[in-house]
Amino acid sequence: MPSFRFEAADSAGRIEKGLLDADSAAAARAALRARGLVPLEVGTLAPAAGARRGLPRRRFSEAELALATRQLASLLGAGLPVAQALGATVDQAENRAVREVFAAVRSDVFAGHRLAEALSQFPREFPEVYRASVAAGEDSGELAGVMERLAGHLEERLALRAKILGAFLYPAVVTLVALAIVVFLMTYVVPQVVEVFQHSRQALPWPTRLLLALSYVLRAAGVWLALGLVACVFLFRAWLKRPGRRVVWDRWLLGLPLLGRIVRGVNTARFASTLALLTSAGVPLLRALEAARATLANAVLSNAVGDVIAAVREGQALAPALGRAKVFPPVLVHLAASGEATGELAPLLERAATNLSREAERRALALSTLLEPLLILAMGGVVLGIVLAVLLPIIEINQLVR
Repeated sequence: MPSFRFEAADSAGRIEKGLLDADSAAAARAALRARGLVPLEVGTLAPAAGARRGLPRRRFSEAELALATRQLASLLGAGLPVAQALGATVDQAENRAVREVFAAVRSDVFAGHRLAEALSQFPREFPEVYRASVAAGEDSGELAGVMERLAGHLEERLALRAKILGAFLYPAVVTLVALAIVVFLMTYVVPQVVEVFQHSRQALPWPTRLLLALSYVLRAAGVWLALGLVACVFLFRAWLKRPGRRVVWDRWLLGLPLLGRIVRGVNTARFASTLALLTSAGVPLLRALEAARATLANAVLSNAVGDVIAAVREGQALAPALGRAKVFPPVLVHLAASGEATGELAPLLERAATNLSREAERRALALSTLLEPLLILAMGGVVLGIVLAVLLPIIEINQLVR
C-alpha cells in the first residue's frame, strides 16, 4: 500500500501534516475526512515527487541512517517481507525526513521495484556503498545478512568518528575558554587597571604600552577582526575548490608528524572497512573499489585509489597495486596480500580496518594528551604576560617613592 503526504485542517482550523497509507489519493482524502479533517493537499511520496519537492542533501544524519538500517536488518532477519519491514521502520522512525524517505521507498517497493532500485531514487540519502550492498544482498538472496553487516559498518564508522572527536573535545574546550578569558581581560579588565597610570606623567614600560595598544585594537576593531577571520575561512575554502589546490593541502596534511598519521589511519580504515563490506556481499572488486573510493575525504588517497582501480582493471592483483601507490599503511597492503593468497580477502580487510581504527584512536589520544599541557602552559604564559605588564608600573612607582 503506497504512502501519501497530506496537509489537512481540523475543525478548529489547526493545520496537521503527516503520512497516510492508502490505495489511492482519493482513498487518502476519504480517510482524512473520516478522521474529521479537511484535506488541503495530498501528494504521493513517489521518488519523482520527492525530487520535485526538492529534498535537501542529507536531510537525516548518518546516525539516523544507521539506526533505521539496524531496525530494518532486525525486521528482515525475523523473516518479515521487505515492504512490511519498511513499513515498520517508517512507524518506528522519529525523524520526519527518515519517515518520508523510507515511506517513498516502500511505495516504490509496493509498485514492484527491487529495494536497491527504490533506494537509487534517493542517491543523496543513501550513498553508493549502501545501494551497492543492498543490490548484492538481493542478488545473492542474503539481504538480511547484508543489511546486518551494513548496519554494523555504519555503527563502527560512527563509533570511530565519536572517539576521534571525543579525543580532541577537551583541548578544543580549553582553547575556547582560554581565548574568552584573554579577550575579557584585554577588553575589560586591563583598560580599567592601567587607566590609573595613564593620567600620571610617568613613562609607562614598553610591555604595558604594548598591552594597551593590543587592548585598544581589540576594543576598537574586535568585530572587524572577527569578520576578517570568518572571511579568511571562506576564502580558504574557495581556494581549496580550485583544481590541484586540494591535493596540495591534503598532501601537506598527510606529511604532518602526528596529525598526518591520524588522517591517513581514519581514511584508510574507512576505505578498508567499506571494501570488506562490499566484497563480502559479493560486489565485484572494481565496483567495490569505486564505491570505497567515494568514502575517502583525502584527495591524495582518493587519487591513489584511482590508480589502484586502473591497475586492477588491467589484471593486476589488489595488494601489489596498493603497495605501488606508497600512501597506504603497510598493514593494509600485507593483509590484502594474505587475503588474496588464501581467498579470505573480506575478513582480512576487515581485520586491517580494525587495526587501523585502533591505531588512529591511539594516536588521537596521544595527540590530545600532548595538547592539554601545551595549551595550559600557553594560557599561563599569556596571563603571566598580562599580569606583569600591569604590575610593572606599580613596581616602578614604588621604587620612585623609596
